[in-house]
Amino acid sequence: MAVRKPLKNDAGNVKEMSPTEINQIIDQIVYQYSLNPSVILTVVGSGGNLGTIEDTRLQAGTVSTSVSSFPSEATTQEPQTVTVSYSKIDQTSPITTPISDTGKTWPVYYTSGGHIQAMSLQDVKDTFLHPAVDQLISASTTTQQAGTYYISTSASVAGATEVSGTATPIFLDTQADTTAYTAGTIGDHALDNPTTVTSYYLQRINGSNTSYSVPFYINTQNNLQEYDPSTFQSLVQEWIRHTASTSTDGYRISYSLGVSGLGNTRGSGIANTILTGSGNYQTRFVNTDDYRAQEFPDGTSTTSSTYYLRINKS
Repeated sequence: MAVRKPLKNDAGNVKEMSPTEINQIIDQIVYQYSLNPSVILTVVGSGGNLGTIEDTRLQAGTVSTSVSSFPSEATTQEPQTVTVSYSKIDQTSPITTPISDTGKTWPVYYTSGGHIQAMSLQDVKDTFLHPAVDQLISASTTTQQAGTYYISTSASVAGATEVSGTATPIFLDTQADTTAYTAGTIGDHALDNPTTVTSYYLQRINGSNTSYSVPFYINTQNNLQEYDPSTFQSLVQEWIRHTASTSTDGYRISYSLGVSGLGNTRGSGIANTILTGSGNYQTRFVNTDDYRAQEFPDGTSTTSSTYYLRINKS
């Protein structure tokens, strides 16, 4: 591993950058990534390749009837489980083609012998690109993770952009609405009467353009020259995008969604809750030839599973 100290212009003098200044360039690289991420999550209607997660809830058992007396609780159907599957997050990585390293592409540094030399691509990875990826995959959700994603229970969050653009949840945690079931409407109400407990949304973290010292490079006349800021920013954006999506050094970014997995949890866990009662037996007398009974959902709310969005490097 070779972490270099790039050279900069210090009031007309050539000076090595401090660790703080190197970190400022890393922050700028993260910002550049946020402008055009290369590992992209989108919200789709169904069939997302990040996997399927399930919401479960109870619905009423079927109505039992008799022409002579109320069907007993032992003969009525227990509340049944309804399962709704969600696969609304899709992950893609477009092809990236960064600028080739010519041997003079990157910032310069002092060698141990006091000579000025251009950084190699491996130097750039060790000094800038890999530390930037380490910031991006942190469990935090600040501007130092800009361009990456997390789960929120709110459609509108300061410092982030809701990915669908239309406040579309990627998951709804629902339960039976126990107030929708009454003895007086047995046979008239729907078996399934859900109410939404929590909605979950996919957010992308917004970037923050940070100041940094522009380094020197060796121009075509073999002289030291400061990068044009836009040229340097384009250069590092191409390479951080390429690193994040195609790295073979263990710095390729990917996401997963599930109960377990590798990487850092991003944002809120996605809870699937359900009522755990054994059934609320109720009867309805309609007339002398129509006796009805039914078991309604009841009980306390329990979390049956929790899913997490995770970010990882590999």
